[in-house]
Order: sequence, then structure tokens, then C-alpha cells
Amino acid sequence: MVRRVAIIGAGVSGLASIKSCLEEGLEPTCFEKSDDIGGLWRFTETPEEGRASIYPSVFTNSCKEMTCYPDFPFPENFPNYMHNSKLQEYIQMFAKHFDLLKYIQFKTLVSKIKKRPDFPVTGQWDVITEKDGKMETAIFDAVMICSGHHVSPNIPVDSFPGKYHFVNE
Repeated sequence: MVRRVAIIGAGVSGLASIKSCLEEGLEPTCFEKSDDIGGLWRFTETPEEGRASIYPSVFTNSCKEMTCYPDFPFPENFPNYMHNSKLQEYIQMFAKHFDLLKYIQFKTLVSKIKKRPDFPVTGQWDVITEKDGKMETAIFDAVMICSGHHVSPNIPVDSFPGKYHFVNE
């Protein structure tokens, strides 16, 4: 029996997760709430609710040898430190080269993930998705959350006593 894996997000980590699942003989299904891959690196003029994005002038701050997928180097003609559009181009090349797009359900929001009632025995999860106003539930043997950490701010208020009394002069 092939084990099914839900992957949430089709950015850099989500794409690597799809590929890794395939290499391990698993059956991945990736849910991406937008209409394209790239996650954070996919710049859009108009911000999308619940999706972090870079600004138009962003360049990578790590060299291409450190940024690339280990088994898919950047093309030689790409600059060492590149504009976000070149990184997005590379991400698309990676997905196309390994034929990953067919495992992605675009414009699909994962609204809930919960352990199944028989989880102690099966280890399975219910993944509830929404697409075009229609809710669906699917059963998976594993779930990988690859949605990033740049959307919701994490402000450790308790670590900064007096933070709300600070006055900017």
C-alpha cells in the first residue's frame, strides 16, 4: 500500500518535499492556495491575503551555490546573488525538470488538519480543503507543513517588559 502525504504549500520547501516523497515511493498531494508556485519568492504587485511576499527590488543574500537545490544547480549564466525574478525562474525550472506540477492542487486552501478518530492505530490525518467554495476531506498517512513562517508576526511581548510604554520621540 502506497502511503499518501499531504504537503501544504508549493514554495521552495513544498516542491522539495514533493520530490523527496516521490523518491521514497510515497504519493504526495500538494495544496497551494495561490495560482502558482514559488511561495515567498513569487512577487505580485497586489498583496494576497495570508501570503507573505517580497518587495520588487529584493535580491538573494546567499550565493547561488548555497541557495540551490543540491541535485539541481543554478544555470551557469545566473548571477551569484540574484534578483527575486531569477530565483522564481529557477524554482519554475526545478518544478518542470522533475515534473512536480501535476502533484499540486492550485487555488486550494487547507482549512483544517486533524487526527482521525483511529489515529492511535492508523496514524492517519483528515485534511479539509476548500476550493471554489466547496469543502472536501481527504485521508493522508502524513502531513508536511511547508507554508513558511513569514505571514503571521511572532512578537514575544512577554520577553520585553514595558514594550507598550515605549514612546518613539
